[in-house]
Amino acid sequence: MDQSPPRNTRSFQSGAPTKMPPGLDARSAAVLREIVEQYVETGEPVGSRTLSRLLPMGLSPATIRNVMADLTDAGLLFAPHISAGRLPTDRGLRLFVDGLLHFGELSDEERERIEAVLAQSGRSVQDTLTEASTLLSGLSSAAGIVLAPKSEGAVKHIEFVPLSSGRALVVLVSADGQVENRVIETPVGLPPSALQEASNYLNAQLSGLSLADLRQRVAADMKADRSALDSIAAGIVEAGLATWSGEGRGGSLIVRGQGRLLADIDQVEKLASLQQLFERLEAQETMLKLLELAERSDGVRIFIGAESGLFGASGMSMVVAPARNRNDRIVGAIGVIGPTRINYGKIIPVVDYTARVIGRLLG
Repeated sequence: MDQSPPRNTRSFQSGAPTKMPPGLDARSAAVLREIVEQYVETGEPVGSRTLSRLLPMGLSPATIRNVMADLTDAGLLFAPHISAGRLPTDRGLRLFVDGLLHFGELSDEERERIEAVLAQSGRSVQDTLTEASTLLSGLSSAAGIVLAPKSEGAVKHIEFVPLSSGRALVVLVSADGQVENRVIETPVGLPPSALQEASNYLNAQLSGLSLADLRQRVAADMKADRSALDSIAAGIVEAGLATWSGEGRGGSLIVRGQGRLLADIDQVEKLASLQQLFERLEAQETMLKLLELAERSDGVRIFIGAESGLFGASGMSMVVAPARNRNDRIVGAIGVIGPTRINYGKIIPVVDYTARVIGRLLG
């Protein structure tokens, strides 16, 4: 199998040296880098006179204008309106991230803060993931996203709880303490004893099995007619287990700091695009797509504009990394969504380190 990383994957190394992007000489690269860095800082177009003061190369405004014209012809810059200033295109940002970006480095204090916030004892897994999303949002001034994949671990307990007539609640407790609920339809007039019988039967079968293994054992038991259940209780057992089939257990996407994405919105069409992004984030297929993107990477991945297939042309970027446990199994995905002018050099090491901490905690 080909193990080479995809094009927009970048295994993070703090302070890693950058290589000159193909097709750019040192002068063009310096101009592109400065325009992107000014764009990240201010969001405003950058003109040749400003660049001549900022660049250490002693280039005249006329020379810089020629370089900017070449970069514009190459599709790396554009003029947003009738202005001599330029902004980077998505392609220009991609070139910057892949070859010109200088990563920041987390200080010991920042690492300790991330560890301390996430490693507080007495919290559930869900609370820890929510805290991670809030932490990422605060550190990046963007929206923090944390994805917990479907659980495949052992089931500790299953309980059927009667609700209104014709309905019951299935409560599943996993070995790691996560609790999930589902509502199932039951025959009208079902006696509570049938629900208790179904609960007792399943809990007697558990013995550290995953839900998939439990489902197989119960199916084999019933097929061989070894079950002591009557037909009504057997139907409850099958309905209770079936409510997790296909969809699987768990899988939650936590997003915090959505309001930060509104800071740069000044056009109605951008607002509509952002609303579409929020709707997609709430959809189940988005969770699956995010996990798929993380699984195809060993390190941090940076998606600009439409590259991820999640945002269309919404002017958004996403930085995401897989959270892996000590067995190198993915237990989640950690990331940030923000405008394309997010501070990549600062955010990438934050996402990378937070993903490592979460992987260790959930491992």
